Amino acid sequence: MKDFFDTTDRRIAESMNKIGLPALRLSMGIIFIWFGILKTIGLSPAEGLVLSTVNWMPIFSAETWLVIIGWWEVIIGICFLFKPTLRIAIGLLAMQMAGTLLPLFILTEVTFQSGAFPYAPTMEGQYIIKNLLIISAAIVIGGTVRKV
Repeated sequence: MKDFFDTTDRRIAESMNKIGLPALRLSMGIIFIWFGILKTIGLSPAEGLVLSTVNWMPIFSAETWLVIIGWWEVIIGICFLFKPTLRIAIGLLAMQMAGTLLPLFILTEVTFQSGAFPYAPTMEGQYIIKNLLIISAAIVIGGTVRKV
């Protein structure tokens, strides 16, 4: 019986190893394309948070920044779908994540429950903090760019 479980476990792990990285890249691509498009057409639930975060930035209006960020995310997503452009995806993602984490520090009244900074995030704060997982996924993907 032990051999059966060991063999089964090995097969499952090998299957997961085979499909894991492509699934991760596809997931990243879909999420970034989808969420980016929502920003460009004014249907993103994160719109208010993004507008509040970028309203102080010079050159463009907050609404223009929202569209720029949306298309930036679409480009990131497309780049995750193709092996030759993974480095571009990761570079663009690194820059985007720096901006994405800003509300945790500049909009604490929005990202944390009243009087509960830094341990009790609001829904918006949780939405931002989950980006740690996206950063980790990008690191895993980035660790494979030199593999054939």
